[in-house]
Amino acid sequence: MKILRVLAVLALVAMSLLPVGEMAARLLGFSGIPGSIVIVQHLTLWVAFLGAALAASSDRLLSMSANTLLPASWLPRARVFVFAVAAAVTLCLAWAGLQFVLAERGGGARLTLGMPRWPAQAIMPVGFLLIAGFGIWKAGDSWKLRLAAALGLLGPLVFMLAPANSGMMWVGLAMVVAAALLGMPIFATLGGIALILYWHGGIPVATLPVDMYRLVVSPVLPSLPLFTFAGYLMAEGGASQRLLRVYSALFGWMPGGLVITTAVVCAIFTWAGSGLTILSMGGLLLPMLVKGGYPEKFSIGMVNASGSLGLLFPPSLPVILYGIYSKTSIEDLFIGGFVPGMVMMTLVCAWGVYQGYRHKAARASFSWREAVGATWEAKWELAIPAIVLVGLFGGFGTLTEAGAFAVVYAYFVECLVYRGFSPVRDLTRIAGECAIVIGGVLMIIGVAVGLTNYLVDAQAPALLVAWVQTHIHSKYAFLLLLNCLLLVKGSFMDVFSAIIILVPILTPVAEGFGIHPVQLGVIFLSNLELGYLTPPVGINLCLSAYRFKKPMTSIYMATLPFYLILLLGVLLITYIPWLTMAPLAWMGR
Repeated sequence: MKILRVLAVLALVAMSLLPVGEMAARLLGFSGIPGSIVIVQHLTLWVAFLGAALAASSDRLLSMSANTLLPASWLPRARVFVFAVAAAVTLCLAWAGLQFVLAERGGGARLTLGMPRWPAQAIMPVGFLLIAGFGIWKAGDSWKLRLAAALGLLGPLVFMLAPANSGMMWVGLAMVVAAALLGMPIFATLGGIALILYWHGGIPVATLPVDMYRLVVSPVLPSLPLFTFAGYLMAEGGASQRLLRVYSALFGWMPGGLVITTAVVCAIFTWAGSGLTILSMGGLLLPMLVKGGYPEKFSIGMVNASGSLGLLFPPSLPVILYGIYSKTSIEDLFIGGFVPGMVMMTLVCAWGVYQGYRHKAARASFSWREAVGATWEAKWELAIPAIVLVGLFGGFGTLTEAGAFAVVYAYFVECLVYRGFSPVRDLTRIAGECAIVIGGVLMIIGVAVGLTNYLVDAQAPALLVAWVQTHIHSKYAFLLLLNCLLLVKGSFMDVFSAIIILVPILTPVAEGFGIHPVQLGVIFLSNLELGYLTPPVGINLCLSAYRFKKPMTSIYMATLPFYLILLLGVLLITYIPWLTMAPLAWMGR
């Protein structure tokens, strides 16, 4: 496992340095680094599979589990069943990946500088095999349980020998869904459903890794792991404490100033992931709010709701992914999403100001000395968003180069200026942890695209369009239905999977009602932002219960007022398109 971590760290560091070198060479008038873009794209593939294998080795692949409802005596058997099904699915994916690599080898495809492409692609079957092996090992503490889980590797033989028929398809789907409910990783759930549908439809299983490969090595997707890595470096270097001091000094004197500080700081860090915001900053913000006179229940709800407030602000990863997958201008999405994002933040802050008055929360006296001192201390970190946006919108670099520059800048500032962590030892640890998160997310995205393409080929979007045209004749009725669908999906599906699966289906329907692609994107993302807080298993709810060691029911009650407030914001964004489209018109987009 150590060698996997080393390889993942080296791949992540290399894909951070190459785009910066490419951008610098271009700005200086040189030709750049030969093949750097293609190399970075394939390094993303390696980070995805190595990170996923590391996540599997520590049982940290993302899953949705209802096994807490089972009697304790059933849990070992349920775990064996889950990992047996996961092993069967992952083995099939490894076999499909091998077929893809062999076809690429036979076709003689080249990577760059005359190097063959298939060795870089070989990480796909190898990675799937590693995930299967680690999964079987984690199935239990005894060889008996592990052997029982390994029997799942025989599952694919049943489908290979049996003729494709509806009965076998429903049996397979039922097993995959049952395993998903008991805690099977999300990527295995989506991959298993896709493989069974491919098998039933007579589609070669190698189609799935082909689709996965095309998405992961797309020109823009490397920006996802790069911006995530930059966020991890900032959090590890203590940026959250310094930024917290800045905004406390600027807003702490106002009624509800601590709440405004919480909202602003969380919004800044949300672009690197809602989970990262709650886990890294919850321990700082909750005691601060309670000490300031706010009730604990309100404070938990505030931190929970603030954990997704920055989803529409640049350089938000979900916005980038939505733009990639919907083929909508990412710049236009950020411009269109700014005012709606401010609406959501203003509503939360207004509620906090009211609560500040109501509970007579503490207010610090404003000090120019403290404001200037805090701002000066955090000047390097305050400059990061501006530098990224100027580089991106000023035409100095691509989105991937902006992400890579953010990594290099964050490392220089947090490690060498603030000395928040050691240059090598801590960097290896941070990059390894980041690779695990990246691998888990990219694995879900990769297999979800295969399922989505099947639905597209099966004419699911056309059927949905026909149904909507038959039964729904009002644009506003469609928007209400869209709100409900996205809130339900957001309550149990991560934002990346929801984008991959739902965007190709919903886009043609929205076009039929004359909804602008940017407006649809902002509506989509704002609903998923609220989905983080939607019971029963919205991700912010689960992370808050874990971070604050509270039962889920208490988290639900603490979050309910904020949920209703943000729901109002989502409805305003949905039914007042001016909020999204006016900034685009002002900028001539």
